[in-house]
Amino acid sequence: MMMITVDNRIVEAACGGDCEALEYLIRVARPDVRRYAGRYCVASDVDDAVQESLIIMSRRLPALRTVTSFTGWLFQIARRECQRMARKMLHQEVPLDEVLEQRYLSRNEDLELRMDIASAIQSLPDHYRETIVLRDFEELTIAEIGQRLGLSPDTIKTRLRRSRVLIREHLLA
Repeated sequence: MMMITVDNRIVEAACGGDCEALEYLIRVARPDVRRYAGRYCVASDVDDAVQESLIIMSRRLPALRTVTSFTGWLFQIARRECQRMARKMLHQEVPLDEVLEQRYLSRNEDLELRMDIASAIQSLPDHYRETIVLRDFEELTIAEIGQRLGLSPDTIKTRLRRSRVLIREHLLA
């Protein structure tokens, strides 16, 4: 489960009209909303869904009744936005052959990319691989990974950074 970690006081301030708090909320929430939309939207709609979700969030934030429900509320907005975009895509006057061909081609590209990423992850030393899997696939927080592995948050952050550098180098090679 994805979780946006934000102090309730910041959400309250944003609900009350504090522009800096709202900007901070948008900045902090964007990566998690993007990950969420990546799961529920067609790849070409992810950026639009994230942008629309954050715009809707900023407009409707003053009406949020319970500050502690901010995360679930925002993901609900993103889910609805993905559904809206899917409905819109289905109602377009594009020939079915074109839609199917685009989906087939994007799946092949997706599959190749996934295979390359899997290969890059497999090439990592065990301690880096374990850390990146816990963070990016099991979506654990830095603190949760540290508890599970018995390591400090700084060590986890270092391992994540190094593993991502190694993955990037492997993909560029």
